[in-house]
Amino acid sequence: MPEAILSPRELRRYGKQIMIPGIGTDGQEKLKKASVLVVGAGGLGCPVLQYLAAAGIGRTGIAEFDMVKEENLPRQILYGTNDVGKLKSIIAKNRLEHLNSSVAFEIINLRIDAGNALKVLGNYDIIVDATDNLETRYIISDACVILGKPMVHGAIYKYEGQVSVFNYRGGPTYRCYNPYTGKKGAGNPLPAEVGIVGVLPGITGTYMASEIIKIITGTGEVLSGKVLLLNIAENTQYMLSVKSIPENHVVRQPSSTFKL
Repeated sequence: MPEAILSPRELRRYGKQIMIPGIGTDGQEKLKKASVLVVGAGGLGCPVLQYLAAAGIGRTGIAEFDMVKEENLPRQILYGTNDVGKLKSIIAKNRLEHLNSSVAFEIINLRIDAGNALKVLGNYDIIVDATDNLETRYIISDACVILGKPMVHGAIYKYEGQVSVFNYRGGPTYRCYNPYTGKKGAGNPLPAEVGIVGVLPGITGTYMASEIIKIITGTGEVLSGKVLLLNIAENTQYMLSVKSIPENHVVRQPSSTFKL
């Protein structure tokens, strides 16, 4: 008789989730077997990591090299006052293990770049772009294309958030949605430059976690070929369509820019 994948304790813990049509025991087992890498443990990464832990994702990587800063605490809810000046990756791992000790958390305490992306991302099933850096985002996208892995993307600006899933089952890549133009100043503005409402990354990151769960369990409609735009000031949601561009699916090595 094969050994049960879920323990009696896990069956109790995730019971309400298991009750959902389309998830069930099989879906929960898929969550336990899955591995997810979250690149960035800041405003977006914090809610994503917490909901992945709560959902019972078996193995989660935390790719983060920065330290906790006091001015970021209103939106980076895994950290507290006493954590200022400490490595986010270590604090996040400790908090998440307290939330769910049955999940394996792995620290990748470095910046993802063109030189290490394939090696780091290759160890996980799903890659989450929770960064605020456009260059890193292109590198992640290229690596996901090469490795054949889906990229769950989120971004925030003042009152606005966006969520999508790229490179999913032959769907558009991030470069299909946001091609590199080569123009100076084309990068996304940072929260430190324009300000941000602290709850926005929480809402956006929760949507991202939902997409990850749907991809793993095979439930619902995945945001592939679509970008969900949220505006919490106006209480509006819009859906944009993204066309797949064939040349963006032919990548030899991760790069932050096109060769024009």
